[in-house]
Amino acid sequence: MIKFLFSSVILACALFCQAASAGCMDGKPMAGVNLSGAEFAAEKLPGKVFTDYVYPDLDEMRLFQSMGMNTFRLPFLWERVQPKLFGELDQAELQRIKDSVAAAGSIGVCMILDVHNYGQYRGKPIGSPEVPRAALVDLWQRLLASFKDPANVAFGLMNEPAKLPTAEWAATAQETLNALRRKGSRHLILVPGGGWSGAHSWYAKDGAVSNADAFRFFHDPADNYMIEVHQYADANFSGTGNDCVDPARLSAIMANVALWATSTRRRLFLGEFGVPANQSCLAALTAMVDAIKGNPAWGGWTYWAAGQWLGTYPFSLQPDSNGERPQTAILKKGISP
Repeated sequence: MIKFLFSSVILACALFCQAASAGCMDGKPMAGVNLSGAEFAAEKLPGKVFTDYVYPDLDEMRLFQSMGMNTFRLPFLWERVQPKLFGELDQAELQRIKDSVAAAGSIGVCMILDVHNYGQYRGKPIGSPEVPRAALVDLWQRLLASFKDPANVAFGLMNEPAKLPTAEWAATAQETLNALRRKGSRHLILVPGGGWSGAHSWYAKDGAVSNADAFRFFHDPADNYMIEVHQYADANFSGTGNDCVDPARLSAIMANVALWATSTRRRLFLGEFGVPANQSCLAALTAMVDAIKGNPAWGGWTYWAAGQWLGTYPFSLQPDSNGERPQTAILKKGISP
């Protein structure tokens, strides 16, 4: 049954994929999903590919493209691709990332490279003596050398940099972006808010500085970036609960951060959001999708998550023997036009 379902979806792609295709530079709204797996088993370094962690394949990308998606976010670990700070990139791991980018490029979709490290390297925060700011700059300059073409790859500087203060992260992100531009990068760059990048906490102070303060004057000489936020719908907004808050509360959160973006002439990207497939949470998901669609403050989104190894994970968008997950229908309504 699963094989038949998968084959049917791939055949359907022949009809719909061309219309859904979009690179990272065409200015169209970005809509997609996190293809989870390469960031698995962070406690096992380097780990063994296909045993501890896995990268997405072309068939998986075609599957979600057939649903109308034009963007994938690829989480991976800094320590795997660069085993030693300021050292050469691991060629085998780099090749796996290259293969994923090439697969996305072959079907005309955008692949976001997401360093999924929470602002740390081997447990030490960026900005510490062990992991100076320059280490992240070095990583991205090395990645730039391997991914020079901005047509189908975008750079996500760091997932949820919660291990360092917001002000320190904003300065690190600015330094990293500036270095990439000096090296000739024309890529779309996604700059996450500090902490857990939560839209709900955008105005909350970390010390004396909030994300709203820290990114008010962020600057890109190429003017090709978005501020990345994340938003979950459970009571503490952590993405770990199976009950969701009132949809009106989420609508207000999304409206407030969009107002900040409009007033500061910034554009937002919702890099992670996801819910279980129960009635209250699907209503919450609808509220978030409705808040984005048609609002020029938002440049796009990637749902959390899909992936071959997610199994019974309640937020998963990976189709199963029953077909598409209930969340999929709501996301499709949020895809323009």
